[in-house]
Amino acid sequence: MRQSQLFTKTRREAPSDETAKNAQLLIRAGYINKEMAGVYSLLPLGLRVVGKIKKIVGEEMEALGSLEIFMSTLQNKEVWEKTDRWNDENVDVWFKSKLKNDTEVGFGWSHEEPILEMLKSHARSFADLPRAVHQFQNKLRNEVRAKSGIMRCREFIMKDMYFLSATEEDNTGFYNKTIEVYKNVFDRVGLGGITYVTSASGGVFTDKFSHEFQTICDAGEDIIYVNKEKNIAVNEEIYNAETLEKMGMSENDFEKVKAAEVGNIFNFGTKKCEQMEMFITHKDGQKYPAYLSSYGIGITRLMGVLAEVFADDKGIVWPESVAPFKYHIIEIVSEKPEVREAAERVYKKLQGNALYDDRDLRAGEKFADADLLGMPYQIIISEKTVAEGKVELKNRKTGEAELTDPNSLQ
Repeated sequence: MRQSQLFTKTRREAPSDETAKNAQLLIRAGYINKEMAGVYSLLPLGLRVVGKIKKIVGEEMEALGSLEIFMSTLQNKEVWEKTDRWNDENVDVWFKSKLKNDTEVGFGWSHEEPILEMLKSHARSFADLPRAVHQFQNKLRNEVRAKSGIMRCREFIMKDMYFLSATEEDNTGFYNKTIEVYKNVFDRVGLGGITYVTSASGGVFTDKFSHEFQTICDAGEDIIYVNKEKNIAVNEEIYNAETLEKMGMSENDFEKVKAAEVGNIFNFGTKKCEQMEMFITHKDGQKYPAYLSSYGIGITRLMGVLAEVFADDKGIVWPESVAPFKYHIIEIVSEKPEVREAAERVYKKLQGNALYDDRDLRAGEKFADADLLGMPYQIIISEKTVAEGKVELKNRKTGEAELTDPNSLQ
């Protein structure tokens, strides 16, 4: 992509009403646009980051055998009344409206109930199960406060996966397998070393215990207690003597840190299927409620956490796996046509994997923008490098630079 073709512009200052570092950086760099508190639009570079994250997550979900679907954001009131979660006293984040025929509808904050209603038409026998499906979809939640940038939004992109099985054994097996797959996801996006499987309560999703995936982050809204040696953690809400005793551990085994939740998994057992009348015919001819578990990853939240965790005083530093482009080609404007020609050759070689700053700007402005945008590597092409038949390759994270043969780039 040629930078001259981007309609977005970088900004030296963030909006005065934006306090979250992740949103400040993403807005300044032209990755997102703030529409209102807790609502952001994705701009071209931001959409590329989200696309990279979705690709990684999708590959790992498909490796579990899950099939991708896409469900409506508009939700049926009657479906949610079956579990008493249409009630605002039980779920206080609903956005609700009415159709022109006066029918009440909700805007999806989650999809457990609708997915079960849908699966009733496709799973009737134990032979039809187990099955897993997942989607990437905008969720709408009427958050009381939205002050953490894209780490807590009123509209956000989420991956939610649902597993339906006929037996507790299958349900538990898939749940445990997904824990390991989630670890793969966070390793691949660059957060593996600071993201912990965290025991927590189910909240509005379930009255049972659940697991969260929490990334250590100063801007996080959660407090967790981490045991780095065992790679486990406990959310503050259930961190007590009873929990520690069940784990066979003591307070001395844990360190208190701030963290941001980037994923969660819930085991509903058969309770929700009973409420939704999701019954499966077994080998004995009798009908029994199915088992349900659900698995979420906040895609845009993950983008915010990455921007928050990997930023420095110059801007964002994207991990290579999720960066919009691996390279940022910086052409130092020159009257000598050889410089432009050399830059064009490198761009052609790396096209699809490089952002090319072909703008007629001073070198200092280009370097500042490149640092703010945060591509993993900067390729600097100037009269000096052209004379030597080389390019300067700079690592954005470490600042280390070296002259290299442009033919070696890939």
